[in-house]
Amino acid sequence: MTAPPAAPAGPAPVYLALALSLGAAVSLGITRFAYGLLLPVMKDDLAWSYTLAGAMNTVNAAGYLLGALVTPWLLRRWGAAPLLLWGSVLASVFMALSGFFIEAAPLLLQRLLAGVASAFVFIAGGLLAARLGTRAPQQAGLLLGLYYGGVGWGIALSALGVPPLLAAARDVAHGWAWAWWGMAALCLAATAVLVWPAKILQKQELSAQIGQAPEANLTEKISWWSMRWALTGYTLFGVGYIGYMTFVIALLREQGASAGAVTLFYTLLGLAVVASARIWARLLDRAQGGGALALLNALLGAATIAPALTGAWPVVLASGLLFGAVFLSVVASTTAFVRHNLPAAQWAAGISAFTILFAFGQIVGPTVVGWIADGPGGLARGLLYSAAALWLGALAAWRQRPLARA
Repeated sequence: MTAPPAAPAGPAPVYLALALSLGAAVSLGITRFAYGLLLPVMKDDLAWSYTLAGAMNTVNAAGYLLGALVTPWLLRRWGAAPLLLWGSVLASVFMALSGFFIEAAPLLLQRLLAGVASAFVFIAGGLLAARLGTRAPQQAGLLLGLYYGGVGWGIALSALGVPPLLAAARDVAHGWAWAWWGMAALCLAATAVLVWPAKILQKQELSAQIGQAPEANLTEKISWWSMRWALTGYTLFGVGYIGYMTFVIALLREQGASAGAVTLFYTLLGLAVVASARIWARLLDRAQGGGALALLNALLGAATIAPALTGAWPVVLASGLLFGAVFLSVVASTTAFVRHNLPAAQWAAGISAFTILFAFGQIVGPTVVGWIADGPGGLARGLLYSAAALWLGALAAWRQRPLARA
């Protein structure tokens, strides 16, 4: 057996993971979740139903699914680092274009295309973070957490940036467009920073391929059936979590929360995502089966149901903090599962499989919750559905055992 090539010298893995985390900030933190802050004002301005408002994130998830389906081919053709950068550029462009339309059809199209681009960024960045963990195995869980925790930076920056932009454009027709343009500029700034880790990691990727036996990709096939419980649990996570992230701000508005309270809630949620990298690092290093996914799904269900049961501010704030401290670690847990159970040559395929099923779940979640919210019980009833999906996902993931490795 040929020894792997020595890791190239370069910046500390932690610094690279932190810089790389801006890809997660773009792909989900801003491109996906900033919309939750814009949903109430766009719904009022454009006279949307909750079903249509939810459909905006449903088509974004559909685009994410399309992107996830083609990402393995693009990774083989271009490599992870170029795909990360080009995906981030495209996501920035589509965010900006969303500020130029008021009709539902073109807005839905822009959300679809932004979802495609965000999948390129998120999967490529996750793969690079997993490979980065091979340079520092003792920090692998932390490095994955730092990358996925970047979503929290995007959420926090959106929470701090969107309200002032909306306030500045209060007297302008369809002033919410300013927020789309501001978030697009933020995505472009993050893309500029991403050039640094992308170049370094691309060189390391090419260096690693030099000593790799080509048959490593051919001698083993992934047993998807043996991963069925983890895949099911992650699909249900996609169904459940996205309802909260799409509609929780609208629910807080309905419950009478002030603009300042909403900003505080969403900012703290984002910062809790960042902190989750440290909170769950040891769990991700240890749990080789579905235990981490099960525990985190169960906690997420508790966070989701809390604001549906009461509008008491301490409970609502605790819900946001718990949700933020958990939900991106669910994503990190599946990458850790792939890293623990599959050979490195199959990591891209494994991460893509989880991402595809995750996208299926996200397609279902927002529209169903929106449809439920348009009926009796409103948004609170919709979040009960989300919590139930997360708890079912926890039960499924609990049955997943580590894969047998030859």
